[in-house]
Amino acid sequence: MATLQDLGVSAFINILGAFVFLLLFAVLRIQPINDRVYFPKLYIAGKRAADHRGARRAINLNLCTYFKFLSWVPGALRMTQTELIHHAGLDSAVYLRIYTLGLKIFLPVMVVALLVLIPVNVSGGTLLNLRKDVMFSDIDKLSISNVSPGSNRFFIHLLMAYVFTFWTCFMLYQEYSNVAFMRLHFLASQKRCADQFTVIVRNIPRVSSHSTSETVDEFFRRNHPDHYLGQQSVYNANRYAKLVKQKERLQNWLDYYQLKFERHPEKRPTGRTGCFGFCGRKVDQIDYYRARISELDKRIASERHRVLNDPKAVMPVSFVTFDSRWGAAVCAQTQQSKNPTQWLTNWAPEPRDVYWQNLAIPFFSLSIRKFLISIAVFALVFFYMIPIAFVQSLANLEGIERVAPFLRPVIEVKVVKSFLQGFLPGLALKLFLYILPTVLMIMSKVEGYVSLSSLERRTASKYYYFMLVNVFLGSIIAGTAFEQLDSFFHDPPSQIPRTIGVAVPMKATFFMTYIMVDGWAGIANEILRVKPLVIYHLKNMFIVKTERDRERAMDPRSIALGENLPSLQLYFLLGLVYAVVTPILLPFIIVFFAFAYLVYRHQIINVYNQEYESAAAFWPQVHSRIIASLLISHVTLFGLLSTMKAAYSTPLLIFLPLLTIWFHKYCKSRFEPAFRKYPLEEAMEKDRMEHASEPSLNLKTYLANAYLHPIFHMFEQEDQKEEATIEVRIDKSEHQQQQHVRSSHSQYEEETSAQTHYHHEERTSSQYQYQYQHQYQYQLEETHMRSEQSPPHFVYHPGVDH
Repeated sequence: MATLQDLGVSAFINILGAFVFLLLFAVLRIQPINDRVYFPKLYIAGKRAADHRGARRAINLNLCTYFKFLSWVPGALRMTQTELIHHAGLDSAVYLRIYTLGLKIFLPVMVVALLVLIPVNVSGGTLLNLRKDVMFSDIDKLSISNVSPGSNRFFIHLLMAYVFTFWTCFMLYQEYSNVAFMRLHFLASQKRCADQFTVIVRNIPRVSSHSTSETVDEFFRRNHPDHYLGQQSVYNANRYAKLVKQKERLQNWLDYYQLKFERHPEKRPTGRTGCFGFCGRKVDQIDYYRARISELDKRIASERHRVLNDPKAVMPVSFVTFDSRWGAAVCAQTQQSKNPTQWLTNWAPEPRDVYWQNLAIPFFSLSIRKFLISIAVFALVFFYMIPIAFVQSLANLEGIERVAPFLRPVIEVKVVKSFLQGFLPGLALKLFLYILPTVLMIMSKVEGYVSLSSLERRTASKYYYFMLVNVFLGSIIAGTAFEQLDSFFHDPPSQIPRTIGVAVPMKATFFMTYIMVDGWAGIANEILRVKPLVIYHLKNMFIVKTERDRERAMDPRSIALGENLPSLQLYFLLGLVYAVVTPILLPFIIVFFAFAYLVYRHQIINVYNQEYESAAAFWPQVHSRIIASLLISHVTLFGLLSTMKAAYSTPLLIFLPLLTIWFHKYCKSRFEPAFRKYPLEEAMEKDRMEHASEPSLNLKTYLANAYLHPIFHMFEQEDQKEEATIEVRIDKSEHQQQQHVRSSHSQYEEETSAQTHYHHEERTSSQYQYQYQHQYQYQLEETHMRSEQSPPHFVYHPGVDH
């Protein structure tokens, strides 16, 4: 069990690590060569231009800037909330408010707990009278375990539980009200967006004599005749997208070897085609990758033709657009068919929030997928019990020594023991959790959610349950078993609940080490961005050739709500559970909330580029998780008091969870509709204002390609590229004749030059010439041929003109 000395060692290591990370960040961030790593958001927003002089000068030689290594702190705090919403969006602003909510809740709780509960616990002295078989440390004397069983002092803990719960509920109500107002104000002040007029329709029934587009058009023309505008079908283009990604990877390798050859033209790059280049035949890498790309181009063209001509490629999903927000709101929030499993409507995600791959999943398979993933998550949670138990074995060496005494000579070395108990458990748990968010995100994608925001919310839910079962409950149960092995083996079964009741508060020492590793050193590592820093410079060294390549090498990332929200909720859970049980843990949590708020504010302003904007749709989930933490704290305290013979005070706790549940239901009915539905009154008001300010607005043109599948954007880009590179090559011997043609048709050239533009990279005047006499007719024929294979665009209601 970790002692005060072990915690001191852990605090020293983590504070030193955090200081080193912050010092490295202060030095690296002012180097011109790292500018795109630590300020990518400003480049994307156009608020920071490339400094070519700085790009040539990799090192900052201004010594004065090195003494201002904390200058990023006031910069992170200077931006107001309104400016932050305008700069980074409402999602980012509300995410930061979760940290301030933690400070508002736990700062007063910490002050009261330290002034009231710590003296009560210290004066208890019951741990000194227990049998020596029960392991405890000096820190445990500050917990509720040190109060004598049946003592009247438990009434003080009971009173503090009510005070802390009421204060938490009050702050939650205030925050829920503020966030709901911010969301409604954000939606009301938001500029015109495609998703305000668009509804996603799923499980469209098949009609044998109609295509999917015709079925949708007929259904909505009949049921929404006054506001229906048009629809955009969804195509299963996943295979095409995979081929395009494969081509991009091959193209990157080709660019790499071409760049390598340009640097060393005396030697052609060669390699083997087998596994990792260690086996297979030896080939010229440039010719090899060109041949593979050429072969892949044929497959891409074939797949493109299949998608455009195969009726089975059209999915029973469609984006239906209306001429007003009011019409879209009515459709999205009502049942469309007598069969409740068909014509399912919901608000469409904004175009950049759509996860196109999952739109191709048949609707009937979604429930099966969710069921299988639920089983997989359940198995994953219990599979992770094994490493969690191993981590707890590191944290509780005394119990292991009793079972395996031959390890005692190594374990009892003072430095080794302090390191194993004070630092290694938290680090090991952090490492075990490193890959988990990625695995859970893959599971959420398999479930079939159609937007990035819903994927992150579902991933956050899975991760939260995992943290609750494994990190919190698993650590307590496994840690208690390891700590009290001897008591479990020798005490009668009737004494085991009491032993657990005494031991549960003692796990606070483990969570303190975890908070220091994850919440102190881990947050400092977050601002340093070691992984993006290394990857950017590797790309800059081997791949980057142009300014566009350099922009693509930046990795701004997003906030990663699927990973960060559950971690935040775990800190709320620890704070609320241990506020009454072991109050000494609260200062560690306060440091985390304050430090993390500062770091993430800086990252949101300068680094993170959120992929979508959900207008804080995740907030109801955050509120529910904090309420769940309150309920868990009530159950934990109820169990502890029941094992400590507090017969008079324990029954009074029954009302606390009942009041908490009532409060949650009230908040849910009061505020949650603002996060689930769009008021018709607000929709009609915005429509009136828009018609008054822009009476001639053509919504057809505005919404035509808003939800066009990305594959069709690829088609159009390829067509534009081909049009830009169409050239007619002529022999050099015809050069004189072409000069005569140019002079005699100079007026014709001026009329057609605006419509024809042909360009080829790396061409020279001696290689290519232009045949202007036939260009215009050739382009018309080429455009006509392409129009027959162009992707189907927006389908409009022909009877309405907007």
